[in-house]
Amino acid sequence: MQQLEQFLREIGPVYSALIATTFTWSVTALGASLVFFFKTMHRSVLDAMLGFTGGVMVAASFWSLLAPSIEQSEKLFPSVPWMPAAVGFLLGSLFIYFLDKFTPHLHINFGENESEGMKTQWHKTTLLLLAITLHNIPEGLAVGVLFGAATISGGDHLLSAAITLAIGIGIQNFPEGFAVAMPLRRHGVSRWKSFWYGQLSAIVEPVAGVLGAVAVIYLQPVLPFALAFAAGAMIYVVVEEVIPETQRDKYTDVSVLGFICGFVVMMILDVALG
Repeated sequence: MQQLEQFLREIGPVYSALIATTFTWSVTALGASLVFFFKTMHRSVLDAMLGFTGGVMVAASFWSLLAPSIEQSEKLFPSVPWMPAAVGFLLGSLFIYFLDKFTPHLHINFGENESEGMKTQWHKTTLLLLAITLHNIPEGLAVGVLFGAATISGGDHLLSAAITLAIGIGIQNFPEGFAVAMPLRRHGVSRWKSFWYGQLSAIVEPVAGVLGAVAVIYLQPVLPFALAFAAGAMIYVVVEEVIPETQRDKYTDVSVLGFICGFVVMMILDVALG
């Protein structure tokens, strides 16, 4: 771990964020590749995977993002240490809210008549891809912001937290890749196209990661706001997208257990490594 931290410190936050988010994208691709070996997936498995994803994102939002945001705020804004975290969290939520309202997309377990955003005649596959892309923007942004924060603060704990967050996002991206590719396959899309769209859904993460790192580096006073912004964006995705998708069948208990497992795994990673 120390050697990895030293390497990432030497190459700088932008390249670190790029490497970390490329890793999270590649794990998504690995999960999507399971479509070559399985033709169908039981709905309970999909719900458990989505629940796990939500648990990881909620735990990461607090331990990896909100807690460091409040810690930084206590130094920069000692009289109102709660303000940057609160404002950033609200702005992050509103950012995804407006993207959700204006970007045409369709959640995994929803029918074609339940598409959201602006009305369009786009194919269902495209709408599914856009939904997962919206989901992945906050994840890449969170990793990039945290690597940028580690550089600004110079603290080893933030760099460890950034690495831990990348690992956690990567872990939850594996089932997510499978959860994206398999429904496409079930709707008649070929294995290669299902895999392609499954991995493509996470290609936005390296872009968001680099932008997040650059923004924090050049706008240092917004650091605590940026950390909370990423947290707010992730929580919005969980509540608006991930949880509703797991509650549309009879396997709600399975999805809740998946959520709890994801939360515990990310909590352990963050406390043990961060």
